[in-house]
Amino acid sequence: MATTITDNRKALFDFFIEEKIEAGLVLKGWEVKSLRANRGNIKESYAILRQNEVFLIGAHFSPLPNANILDEEEVTRTRKLLLNSREISKISTFIQQKGYTLIPLSLYWKRGNVKIQIGLAKGRKKQDKRALIKERDWKLDKERLSKQKYNR
Repeated sequence: MATTITDNRKALFDFFIEEKIEAGLVLKGWEVKSLRANRGNIKESYAILRQNEVFLIGAHFSPLPNANILDEEEVTRTRKLLLNSREISKISTFIQQKGYTLIPLSLYWKRGNVKIQIGLAKGRKKQDKRALIKERDWKLDKERLSKQKYNR
């Protein structure tokens, strides 16, 4: 059973998610402690492929007040993602195509380990975002109308 630490809900709005992949994270001790206190943020982060390894860039893990950190850059350092070679080759074929990127979707605990779900994504255009908003509003209106109908 997985316990969610943080979600990147904006990514689902800004991107078409083609495929989701689960990966482990290489973390330091203070980062794990701060994640246990729900002090992680992946909203402005992304993942890149470098020399057949995948790295998470821009994730912000706020240290606890008693953490011993010498450098403030440690908070947003580049972290390695743990994937097997089959998954990395799949990612590299997607990324070589134009317009695809790796976006972190959620950060969660799984059997005591921190896992991250990354999505192979393609950016949405403004028109697609508008259509998504219209569809969401229509669903809410439909539910509201049906509730009013049954409550009479």
